Amino acid sequence: MKGYQRYKTAILILSILVIIEAIAIILLWATRPQKVPKIAAPIIKPRIAIVIDDWGYNLNNLDILEQIKYPLTMSVLPNLNYSKTVSGYLHQKSFEIILHLPMEPREKYRLEKNTLMTSMDEPTIINILKKDLSDVTYTKGVSNHMGSKATEDSRVMEIIFKELKRRNLYFLDNVVSSKSVCSALARKMNLLFSKRDIFLDNQPDLEYTRGQIYKLKTRAKIYGHAIGIGHDRKVTLEVLKEIMPELEKEGYKFVFVSDLVK
Repeated sequence: MKGYQRYKTAILILSILVIIEAIAIILLWATRPQKVPKIAAPIIKPRIAIVIDDWGYNLNNLDILEQIKYPLTMSVLPNLNYSKTVSGYLHQKSFEIILHLPMEPREKYRLEKNTLMTSMDEPTIINILKKDLSDVTYTKGVSNHMGSKATEDSRVMEIIFKELKRRNLYFLDNVVSSKSVCSALARKMNLLFSKRDIFLDNQPDLEYTRGQIYKLKTRAKIYGHAIGIGHDRKVTLEVLKEIMPELEKEGYKFVFVSDLVK
């Protein structure tokens, strides 16, 4: 009889242990770390800004722009026969407009009307800048036309940058001098700023221009963004019309310079 009682007690104890173990397993399962679903990292497309310089001499290439459906930043010279007309037309077509400000070079080039010279005093520089900004409408920023000497001059550039900052305009340095003070000065003055990476058409040749655009693409892939500068030339615009859709398919995004300034 005693043996039977001990047997029943052992069975009870084992049953209790099984129940406790089952409860523990259930609790462990309920409190297990939940798997966090993996979220795919966003694909960041390399960004490319294309600037087309020297608009205003004529209206010859506007028809090609009708076939380019990507952002372009158009740099318009002031004081020319077509400066106002072309800036208005380009703005209507949703391109970004900047003033291509004539500035003193070290080289002996033919100068544009009212080119800013390093010998000018502050009131003269400001007056010319204001007039040029009123001549090129819808302006989002300013770039230097020539200016290898002027962009090396801290006094001149500080006068210009103060006025641009007051108007909330950015400055794009075409980098025509390795001694340009623009980047450091813009950083010091907290001015919206960017600079050219690649000239696209120093040689007005189709294959050369295409090669320069591929260099620009490579730079954008490495650094995440790049700025290329070309000119109001038929060959340049024809190459862009051909290549921009190809680069978009490869994952590159075309933007305005204003999207890259900092």
